[in-house]
Amino acid sequence: MGYELDQFISDIRTSLKRDPGPAGREEVRANLERLLQNQDFVEKYCGDKVERGLNVLYEDPDLKFQVLAHINEKARVSPPHDHGASWAIYGQAKLWTDMIEWKRLDDGKDPTYAKLEPEKKYRLAPGQAGIYQNGAIHSIDYPDMSRFVRVTGTNLDMINRISIDLKTGKVKQMTPQQAT
Repeated sequence: MGYELDQFISDIRTSLKRDPGPAGREEVRANLERLLQNQDFVEKYCGDKVERGLNVLYEDPDLKFQVLAHINEKARVSPPHDHGASWAIYGQAKLWTDMIEWKRLDDGKDPTYAKLEPEKKYRLAPGQAGIYQNGAIHSIDYPDMSRFVRVTGTNLDMINRISIDLKTGKVKQMTPQQAT
C-alpha cells in the first residue's frame, strides 16, 4: 500500500508544528512528491473521472493549511501573482505546469505598480513539487487537462493576494481561487 492522503496530512501537521517556516515547508514539499508517486491517490483525486474544478481535499482546523486538487479542463496562463502572507506548494499529478518565478525590480513602495523580470523558469512534471514562500511572485502555464495538488498555508480566499499585468505593471487584488 502506498503513501496515502491521511498519512500526508498527518505528516504536514507534524512538520509544521515542529517548524512552520521554510524547513518545515520543505518537508511538506518532499512528502507531496512522495504522495504523488501513489498512482491510486492520483487517480482517485486527480483522474479523468474526477469533477473538474478546484476541490478542497482537506482544511486543517488548527493550523489552517489546505490541500487542494486542481482539476483543470482548459489550458491557462496565469499572470504573475503571489499568495500574500501565505506560502504554496504545487505538486504535479498529470501532464505538466510551466513555472516562472519573478523578481521585482522596483522598490515595492507603490501598491499599484510593479516592475518584474523572470528569475527562474522550469517545468513541473508528474511527481514533482515546487514551493513558493510568503510573498513570492510566480506564474503558471498548463495545458488542457493538467492536474496538480496544491498545499497552502491558509485559505487563500481569506487573505489579500495580488496579480501583476506584465504589459502595464498594474497591480490588482486577486479574486477567489478557481480552476479552469
